[in-house]
Amino acid sequence: QLQASGGGSVQTGGSLRLSCGGSGFTLYDGPLGWFRQAPGKEREQVACISISDRSAYHEASLEGRFTISGDTAKNTVYLQMNSLEREDTAVYYCAAGRFLDPALGCLGVFRWGQGTQVTVSS
Repeated sequence: QLQASGGGSVQTGGSLRLSCGGSGFTLYDGPLGWFRQAPGKEREQVACISISDRSAYHEASLEGRFTISGDTAKNTVYLQMNSLEREDTAVYYCAAGRFLDPALGCLGVFRWGQGTQVTVSS
């Protein structure tokens, strides 16, 4: 079971850190990723990390502002979001995938966590 947290309301230029943890898995079991869905838009992948492969993927347009990381001691994956823009407003979901493709991110998503709302306002 995946649980996402850390969302909230922030002004443009601000930062948030999302957390994804849970039970019944470890970070070594497979890749975990972050997706987001803005109102009226399709869900898109933001980032993915594979602790066992020591690799990560970031959506190109977000790289430099968003960073995914993992803490094996806490069995938690984080998404650090800096320089937030209004366009980053969305519900953010963490998910477990089967494998990580360096160009595409998490593939074969088989488990979703509940979303956490991120609202960026000017």
